[in-house]
Amino acid sequence: MIVRILLVVMLWVCAHVSFAQSVSIRTDEWFPMNGTPGQKPAGFLIDFAERTFDSVDYKLMSWQRAVEEVKNGSFDCVIGAFKEDAPGFVFPEESWGVNQTAVYVRSADSWSYQGVDSLLARKVGIIKGYSYEEEIDALVKTRKDVFKALSGVDALEKNFKKLAAGRIDTLVESEPVANAKILQMGLSGKIKRVGHTNLPQPMYIACSPAKASSKKLVKRVDTVIRELRASGELEKIMNQYGLTDWK
Repeated sequence: MIVRILLVVMLWVCAHVSFAQSVSIRTDEWFPMNGTPGQKPAGFLIDFAERTFDSVDYKLMSWQRAVEEVKNGSFDCVIGAFKEDAPGFVFPEESWGVNQTAVYVRSADSWSYQGVDSLLARKVGIIKGYSYEEEIDALVKTRKDVFKALSGVDALEKNFKKLAAGRIDTLVESEPVANAKILQMGLSGKIKRVGHTNLPQPMYIACSPAKASSKKLVKRVDTVIRELRASGELEKIMNQYGLTDWK
């Protein structure tokens, strides 16, 4: 009997310690999903992470580097990932939101988006390493004359500056992210949305395929997000950003 009690206690302690250790998260800035470290509000993906793990080590780097570093096991997870962004990574069952990609131009531009092929007559700003959708991703590889990729944690801001200055004439970006950046940069009235390239897509926290702890981390993610939804806390978090529960 004593042995059984000790075993239960030891299992409980091990489970607690496994989440008491810091979980390292790397990504690029993607507000309102995630902002700069220390920013308030932090972004709803960071709110979810802080409610899921006892300690979060969160820092920014370019998206492409973040995926590479997490893939090789230097860090635990990336956030805001679509499944095609991080093939082979360990994903939870539950998503951490949805995203839809939109197309933007200068307000005085009479062009409108008429499907992927209509982009081929444009100079399109994108971010290096991002996945937009299968059709666009295939064109990005072969039509560098059309798709102008930038990297770095400030790539989106640079792309909007290029669009406003006429150095590119089109920008493809997450709608909630683009809208937040337009407001932040004082470009309201100067930039407009002219269409969507896809339907809303689920996004996730994705953990390293090189770490044995990843399966345990994503199980924890599934447990906590379901608890937050059932308690109404998830809706409160999303409301801070003018958003609602995606399910």
